[in-house]
Amino acid sequence: QVQVVESGGGLVQAGDSLRLSCAASGRTFSNYVMGWFRQAPGKERDFVAAISGGGTTTAYEDSVKGRFTISRDNAKNTVSLQMNSLKPEDTAVYYCAAKRGPWGVGVYEYNYWGQGTQVTVSS
Repeated sequence: QVQVVESGGGLVQAGDSLRLSCAASGRTFSNYVMGWFRQAPGKERDFVAAISGGGTTTAYEDSVKGRFTISRDNAKNTVSLQMNSLKPEDTAVYYCAAKRGPWGVGVYEYNYWGQGTQVTVSS
């Protein structure tokens, strides 16, 4: 079992950068696909980015491609989301999640979730 805890959210202005971090427990962190998801008020939780266990494969939602970068450090059991050129539409609660088994980016494929961290981008 894996427990994940997000940090790094906050209030920023459009065009600013923010880095989210996720710390995970467990001795087999590299066996898990890690993902970031977000949920805006009144909307469903959506995929943002994912990274494979070894860090060699990544995927991004179209609207964040070229602006967000996901990375992981298996020695430290952490995964990060570097967010650049933030836009007001990026405002949401961001969740870190872990997935056992093969690659996947669907919300319902992820087994373990953090509590979320709020990101607010003002215009």
